[in-house]
Amino acid sequence: MARERDPDEPRIYLLPNLMTAGNLACGFFAVLTIFKGISVATTSASYDFAAAQPYYEKAILLIFASCIFDLLDGRLARFGGQDSPFGREFDSLADVISFGMAPSMLMAKAVLLPLDESVVGLGWVLACIYVLCGAIRLARFNCIAAMPPRPGRTTDFSGLPIPMAAGFISSLTYLVIYFNETDRNLGAWKYLLGGAMLGLSLLMVSKVKYPSFKKVGWRTRGTPLLIVVAAVVLIVTVRFHYVMPAVLFSAYLLYGLVVRPFLPVKVQREIEAEGEEVGEAAEEKDVE
Repeated sequence: MARERDPDEPRIYLLPNLMTAGNLACGFFAVLTIFKGISVATTSASYDFAAAQPYYEKAILLIFASCIFDLLDGRLARFGGQDSPFGREFDSLADVISFGMAPSMLMAKAVLLPLDESVVGLGWVLACIYVLCGAIRLARFNCIAAMPPRPGRTTDFSGLPIPMAAGFISSLTYLVIYFNETDRNLGAWKYLLGGAMLGLSLLMVSKVKYPSFKKVGWRTRGTPLLIVVAAVVLIVTVRFHYVMPAVLFSAYLLYGLVVRPFLPVKVQREIEAEGEEVGEAAEEKDVE
């Protein structure tokens, strides 16, 4: 006889939450890798950035992997009609580790450490502000998502999504480490990245609208040209893996902050949901 499900027990769907678990695992190992880099680089006399560099680069790659898992869990949930309150809360908890704690620790030790020497504690203060704003942004998102649907509500994000903030700051760190190699005194970079981290923190809790691209899913139909462009971007990203992540995350950040507000609504829809609209039109034609 089948056991009846407890009505108070939340529904837990396997595949979406498995992707979220992958996100959390990558974030957890990124934090451990950063700690390992700190322990290897720190001696009684000085801090050897060259010794820590491979660990920091590995931690950044783990954060990028978390971004991929985070992208997949939502897509799988929507594709299978398996959105659930449990998945939403689990995803937010994982995001705090993968996109809050891990990037902030990385910045504090790999980039902002010189700021601690010039202004005591400044690097850690900036990192703490980033984590705090990221957690507030996730809590606000969950509150909005739990509200009953109403006419006119869009799927846009209010404030910069924390995975994009983490990807942006991590990709910039990846780029800075690559160009500076063993030079721990990063010159003006430490001030620029410190300011960028504070700016990202404010963007996460702002009311700036960013597209979610939730309408672009597994059934979205493209064109041959779009497929070629996507393939070229993928190849270039793999070939220039130190540079292209920063370019891609910067493009999303600037699109929502600078470009999107000045675009006509029709152009916005074509950029953000054209594939789905074409796909739905084709399906309706087939039905007719």
